[in-house]
Amino acid sequence: MLYELTKLPYQYSDLEPHIDSQTMEIHHSKHHAAYTNNFNAALKGSEFENSKIEDIFKSASKLPLPIRNNSGGYFNHDLFWKVLKPNGGGLPTGDLLNAINKQFGSFDKFKEIFSAAGATRFGSGWAWLVVNSKKELEVGSTPNQDNPLMDVSDIKGTPILTLDVWEHAYYLKYQNKRPDYISAFWNVVNWDEISKRFLLAIH
Repeated sequence: MLYELTKLPYQYSDLEPHIDSQTMEIHHSKHHAAYTNNFNAALKGSEFENSKIEDIFKSASKLPLPIRNNSGGYFNHDLFWKVLKPNGGGLPTGDLLNAINKQFGSFDKFKEIFSAAGATRFGSGWAWLVVNSKKELEVGSTPNQDNPLMDVSDIKGTPILTLDVWEHAYYLKYQNKRPDYISAFWNVVNWDEISKRFLLAIH
């Protein structure tokens, strides 16, 4: 099973000014491409060569590091690109907004909690919004390229929104000001895509 680099549904410059085109190009064509190529190389000849990626994640604690790190790097970036869009942001609607309000009290409170998860993740990693085993929304973060589908993750569930807080995701434009990058991120969030993922996860 060969994994392919995600084709973006927008141009590198389309998320300007919130995420700059140079960062997008390097992030996608260099970083994500490397994870994709290294994931395929690590799988070749291994016992996981023909496994589904979700099944690979279930065994993350037992995986050789090249498979664990690169499978996460492939999957996490693939989701990240899909939950972004030009002229995004605003508010979710319908069932997702109702669930956010029920779980967190308000949309603004959810944004605050999610932003803090990204801002306080030490070193490199990801912030997540997941649907957990109780079909409830939950926010958390993971280090490095781990994700909530992995058996090693403190937060577990079906990821529906993620934010990359590795420095390569923001340093060219925001330098060490990660909170400024996180604030800008809310302007390009694709709530339509996240809502679809939420509905699939709860049914």
